[in-house]
Amino acid sequence: MNLNGGNVIGVGVDLTEISRIRAAHQKHGQSFLDKIFTADEQAFCLTKADPYPSLAARFAAKEAVSKALGTGFSEKFLLTSCSIKTGTEGEPIVVLDDKATVLVHEKGATQVLVSLTHTDQLAEAFAVLVK
Repeated sequence: MNLNGGNVIGVGVDLTEISRIRAAHQKHGQSFLDKIFTADEQAFCLTKADPYPSLAARFAAKEAVSKALGTGFSEKFLLTSCSIKTGTEGEPIVVLDDKATVLVHEKGATQVLVSLTHTDQLAEAFAVLVK
């Protein structure tokens, strides 16, 4: 990476309370999950003894990506436009739908990188659009 920022197109960060994701799921059930998370994300997270830290980290990643794009959520970038999968080394991998891929390319970026972390109470994600 060019240290003067020449290869960085956009950055975004988000911090999410895990209890907020838990409460929304308990209140709205499956409709909440379907509105926010892709089927792959749900399948991965819901196999965990406590799925909420992983769900919250993925929610934070979606927010961070929308901020890096500078779009927020809209008809061009839905919450389900961005899915976070887990790579073979445990690394988070951003998978975008067609509309979101167009947005990334319109920004001049070729890739979206994310980093996820969480404590018992908070989940955080950092997203970078790179050339």
